[in-house]
Amino acid sequence: MRRFRDDRAAADGWLAPRLHATLRMTRAEAADSRLWNFLAMLVAPDYVVWRHKGKEIAPTARFSGRHYTQAFARLWWAAELFRNGDDYSPVESACRVQDVLNTTLRLDVIDHRPTAQAMVAVTVRLLDEGTAQVGDRVNALSSAVNAAGSTLMYEALAPDEPADFDELHDWILESEHCPAVPWDRLPDGPDDGRVRPSAVEALLPLFEKLLLEAPLRRRGRTPSEPVGVPRPRGVSLQKESDLS
Repeated sequence: MRRFRDDRAAADGWLAPRLHATLRMTRAEAADSRLWNFLAMLVAPDYVVWRHKGKEIAPTARFSGRHYTQAFARLWWAAELFRNGDDYSPVESACRVQDVLNTTLRLDVIDHRPTAQAMVAVTVRLLDEGTAQVGDRVNALSSAVNAAGSTLMYEALAPDEPADFDELHDWILESEHCPAVPWDRLPDGPDDGRVRPSAVEALLPLFEKLLLEAPLRRRGRTPSEPVGVPRPRGVSLQKESDLS
């Protein structure tokens, strides 16, 4: 917490991959909210208050809430959904924009790995170009991608290879003997297969077009509003039911 005392939101990109590499488990195991409630209320409530406090207290949903609001669950799922095989660098990029966690993380279509990587690629481009209101543009893109996904089959446009569950299982078993995750470099995730670059490239022109055409809804934030509190936008994705 001392490392990010001047920018609490920046802690997300640092902690998400390290939390995921430390708590090695399947999605079915991560869907058990009792684990996250235990971490937030008994192991590290000081972190939850520090990261998500408003004027006085942190919202209840940060201690016990859905996967996209609970303080630790949101980071683990961000790392799980935005990592590219054993590479956590896309997770760092995704966490640079809070609206990726607050809105994009809720979408069903983000379970499709090429879609997740293409979303990160567009986000990184916006950041690198110094685009104004990046969060608002990410929200607009997320809504457009999700709406288009109701009629378009992203799997058909950008086929994805199934993740290698055996490699994931071996990575989980190694947790008993592996050292603590490094603080000053990214850890290695499970080597369960990366997304083919051609699959991401197949989606990028479509996503750029959707971003260009999506209505941009700017929203103001008052100085007293806590950073990182999600607004009721996007489509709810209940990871508690994802036992894959």
